[in-house]
Amino acid sequence: MDFVRGLVVRSLRGRDKGEFLVVLEASGCEIVVCDGKRRPLERPKRKNPIHLAATNTLLRSMNTNREIRCALRQFSQDS
Repeated sequence: MDFVRGLVVRSLRGRDKGEFLVVLEASGCEIVVCDGKRRPLERPKRKNPIHLAATNTLLRSMNTNREIRCALRQFSQDS
């Protein structure tokens, strides 16, 4: 699956292992992600694509950290 802006992904490696994040930007060998809390829009994280597992969910509204947190909250509760 291609990583596109707004895609919800799960981290497979690193300190954020198991957490859900949103893709902000995707270029060849790195993906820029955030979660709205530990990694806000102002300070996103760069991750290697092999360290991420894509879900089938695409977020439409990602204007504020609060919107991202609220959208990702349902994934944390389901796990």
